[in-house]
Amino acid sequence: MRVGDNFMAAQSRRAAALRGWHRSLLGFVLGAGAACALPPANALPLLVPAFVGLLWLISSSTTLWRATIVGWWFGFGHFLAACYWVGAAMLTDSDKFAWVAVPAILALCAALALFPALAALAVFASRRAGLSRVLVFAVAWTATEWLRGHVLGGFPMNLIGTSWSVSEGMIQVTALTGIYGLSFFTVLAASAPALLAERRGDQAIAANWRAPTTAILILAAIWIGGTVRLSLVHPSEVPGVKLLIVQANIPQTLKWRAGSRQAALEKHMRMTLAALPNGASHVIWPETAVPYDISNDTGLAKWLARAVPDGGLLLTGALRQGSGGDSATPQLWNSLHAIDSNGNLAATYDKHHLVPFGEYMPLRSLFRIAKLTHGSFDFSSGPGAQTVHVPGLPPLSPLICYEVIFPGQVTSNEIRPAWLLNITNDGWFGNTAGPYQHLQAARLRAVEEGLPMVRAANTGISAVFDPLGRRLAHLPLGQEGVLQTVLPAALGRTPYAVMGDLTLILILIIPLGLVSIRAMREKN
Repeated sequence: MRVGDNFMAAQSRRAAALRGWHRSLLGFVLGAGAACALPPANALPLLVPAFVGLLWLISSSTTLWRATIVGWWFGFGHFLAACYWVGAAMLTDSDKFAWVAVPAILALCAALALFPALAALAVFASRRAGLSRVLVFAVAWTATEWLRGHVLGGFPMNLIGTSWSVSEGMIQVTALTGIYGLSFFTVLAASAPALLAERRGDQAIAANWRAPTTAILILAAIWIGGTVRLSLVHPSEVPGVKLLIVQANIPQTLKWRAGSRQAALEKHMRMTLAALPNGASHVIWPETAVPYDISNDTGLAKWLARAVPDGGLLLTGALRQGSGGDSATPQLWNSLHAIDSNGNLAATYDKHHLVPFGEYMPLRSLFRIAKLTHGSFDFSSGPGAQTVHVPGLPPLSPLICYEVIFPGQVTSNEIRPAWLLNITNDGWFGNTAGPYQHLQAARLRAVEEGLPMVRAANTGISAVFDPLGRRLAHLPLGQEGVLQTVLPAALGRTPYAVMGDLTLILILIIPLGLVSIRAMREKN
């Protein structure tokens, strides 16, 4: 029996025979299947039929346009299944925004699908076959993921490498390659079985299995190396630091109501005061836990000082109002304040990576549409990633909500922090996949940077990860409670922390070089 007549070849021929909307529907279904490999499901085996099927559809396309379209449908299905939870934010204030929830998520996913479409275009345009096509596909997919993380502010959520968050051993490689590098190896391994459908002579059966076997061995080597690293590296604790993280679980529908804001703030205070006798040195509240402007209200700051342990600090999210620069126009910032026991602000950080349509409206001068978050005017952007120095704690890099999803952009380039602090409010997204995906993004930043990650979330999931991404403590989604934990010590700079995405360039150059060598040999 010839290899070309096996099961894989039969499925390849079926995919190639599809026309019109049948091809688009298959692409959509395959993309949605790939999304199931992401958190919280982590159904990793589904990546194989998803990427093998996509590669077959691209390869059997008769024109560049048809290849691009099938890539777009794959991306549309993928992002609709992976990012559906974005629409949940618009149901929080349903009277204002429910009407736009479905059109908005469809528009977002349609725009994000342009990146897989671009990858499909690149594969078809390369005119490569066999192993070269698989290599080009893995490079193109990874490159377009990187573009998605940077174009128009970027949205690097749910990168394919995040599927491996189920394995502590596998994610260790991100300390070297970043999450984009892990995406490359994942796509390479998932798409390599497509070669099993290629027709070869009876004497070349082994050649069909060479690429998939090699890809599996690469993943095995990554896991073994990561497991060894986990067994050898055990970060110590920062002496004298005991953190108290408060997860008050305030529903987003109540958070900004006039009659509920003070009650929510008092709940944070009650929970803190009840837990302080257990010996915390520093207290952490989540994003906008204080729904008022502390910086212009000394009385409120003095009241909040009740939550500060002796000699410690309260680190809390809050709003901040003022005027920027020479302008008298009022401005609003989403901020983190460190408050000491006298009610003084020891430090302030302003969020710089704002959420479009949530914290500001793009093209505000053209569209008079209200933003999702509370208030009548847009938030202003802070100066950028900072290393914040506060008494009694190692220097930290604050990350408010969305800022934690950006690989290589979570620390200052000038002074390296000793830990990462992510305060967030995922109450916007309810009991969906969003909070789980957001949590894993935070965890991956810890491994990439070699820094512990402390996360305080209003409705969960609050957690503490050591610099290798090992979870030390957590509070589940939708649960009220406090988390008392030590602060792990940082590791030295990882290769990724030193070189950033230069490591990705090096990873992608190698397979492109192999493709070029094979192309030159074929010409000769």
